[in-house]
Amino acid sequence: MSLVTISRKLCRQVNNLDLESAAAFSYNPLDYARIPHEKYLKKWGQGPKQVVLLGMNPGPFGMAQTGVPFGDIRMVRDFLGITGRVSSPESQHPKRLISGFDCPRSEVSGTRLWTFAQERFGSADAFFTRFFVVNYCPLVFMDEGGRNLTPDKLPLELRQQLDEICGAALKAIIALLAPEWLIGIGAFAEKKALLHLKGTCKIGSILHPSPASPKANRGWSEAVSTQFNELGIKIPT
Repeated sequence: MSLVTISRKLCRQVNNLDLESAAAFSYNPLDYARIPHEKYLKKWGQGPKQVVLLGMNPGPFGMAQTGVPFGDIRMVRDFLGITGRVSSPESQHPKRLISGFDCPRSEVSGTRLWTFAQERFGSADAFFTRFFVVNYCPLVFMDEGGRNLTPDKLPLELRQQLDEICGAALKAIIALLAPEWLIGIGAFAEKKALLHLKGTCKIGSILHPSPASPKANRGWSEAVSTQFNELGIKIPT
């Protein structure tokens, strides 16, 4: 079992779901951004890890473009050293086109997360020696207007199907990487960690770096450094 094997199985399973009845548009970057996604898994996912950070699902200008969780293009290319050909979903919203590493937009959440890693650890090698970052759900959902739909806003039946599929993938990832801690980036991710892995490893959460969060906008790096230290996870200063 490898992270790539887990990813390919997850990709196939979510592609078999009936998504059209739940969202006007859905993108699967495990599929069309497979090349950079698997480069990320192979380059930085070699375990074991002390901490696995768990996000919710891809952002439209992050993982949706690069295949990397919290995948702000500049940080993925320059800090993580990941590039690669990205194709596109069969059906795209005109306001949310996939242009891969040529996308002119940045993802604030991804910029904040990877800048934190760069500033505190100094290098991607140092960060990934102890940490790894994954998303719970690999899919991007949008309504007819192109507005992002988070997984908690989907119909109950689809949420239950996703929980079964994504929960099994998360369990396989944790079994492979054997972390001491699984840390949810935000409340949603922590809830899913507790649902599927309570008693398997230590579980906690940190503030989500979204620009929609007033707390994150007041100093996310400092806030999460404090949260890590309160959990007993030592972060370089």
